[in-house]
Amino acid sequence: MSSEIQARVADEVKSAMRARAKQRLGALRLISAEFKKVEVDERVELDDQRVLEILDKMTKQRKDSLSQYESAGRDDLVQQEQFELDLIKEFLPEQLDEAGLASLVDEVIAAIGAESIKDMGKVMSMLKSQAQGRADMAAVGALVKSKLG
Repeated sequence: MSSEIQARVADEVKSAMRARAKQRLGALRLISAEFKKVEVDERVELDDQRVLEILDKMTKQRKDSLSQYESAGRDDLVQQEQFELDLIKEFLPEQLDEAGLASLVDEVIAAIGAESIKDMGKVMSMLKSQAQGRADMAAVGALVKSKLG
């Protein structure tokens, strides 16, 4: 395992098994299964960058499900999704605040020399490597668009 995050998840699975924490163990196994699925499907060994992409995707899925379950009045499923979401966040790096995100976007725009919306792709590709797992990439895209537009 070349990913530190993946190793931490594996250690947490063992700890949850020892503690007989069923709900935590189930959620951790979901995360591990997603890692394994990507490794098998893509025939690659995951690094931390790829693991963060997977965790971001899982976070987005949980948030979507959470809003649907809340609107349907399914409190039992809301609690499960929230639990999984909180657990996934344990493995993500510290989230950037608005000021930190804005300064990071400004730095990247200056480094690339981006002047118009045509340069958004270059800016986003550089930001993705720096902000992955630390910010919602949709919000990052909106911020970049507003600064370049």
